[in-house]
Amino acid sequence: MHLTRTKKIAVAGLAFALGFGTALVEAAERFDHKVRNDFFAGFAGDREALLRGMKAAGEAIEADPNHAEALVWHGSGLYFQAGMAFQQGDSAKGMQLYGQAMAQMDKAVQLAPDSIGVRIPRGAGLLAGTAFQPMDDRVRSEVKRAVDDYQHTFDMQKDRLDKLSEHSLGQLLLGLGDAYSRLGDKENAKVYFAMLEAKLPGTEYDKRAKAWKANGKLTTAEQRCFGCHVAK
Repeated sequence: MHLTRTKKIAVAGLAFALGFGTALVEAAERFDHKVRNDFFAGFAGDREALLRGMKAAGEAIEADPNHAEALVWHGSGLYFQAGMAFQQGDSAKGMQLYGQAMAQMDKAVQLAPDSIGVRIPRGAGLLAGTAFQPMDDRVRSEVKRAVDDYQHTFDMQKDRLDKLSEHSLGQLLLGLGDAYSRLGDKENAKVYFAMLEAKLPGTEYDKRAKAWKANGKLTTAEQRCFGCHVAK
């Protein structure tokens, strides 16, 4: 499956979104271990892998309609499929899939508001999915959801930030700074970009914080993840 450069960046963002969420979760048995490889491959263009991931998540939801992690993973798959439908010119299908995606991801957060494995996949997926879209009411509502997810995650972990890896901490703070900036809340954005500079000096995150300070915003290339989940 051929992907344009724009699609590749969007795919990388979605793969990162789920990967970032899993990197912050500590549990002996995690649902993401059962499906993440298929979803990552699916977002990179492997249709069969995506279908396997969606099937596994769907079966978990059938067994337990309130399985929050299965809902957020399945919802992320629907969100990706909605984007592909829109790109292919099928607006009706895109809107149907989009509505289902948002309903599932929102339900997941309502069911497990303190689950990082639910909060970050939704928030990071929405940030990645809106990165190339002009700000309107719909996009703003998605970015606001992302802010809520990232801020809640930060608040739950603010006393143990030094325990997070560079990648997890960097993406959490970068996501907060970028999301607040996109919403026009420069004061809150400044807080998190300053924290990036203070906690991760000399890293790529530090460079991006300085770029935001210089330009007042991040480019789409600067918003994207550059860690282990990025597709080349």
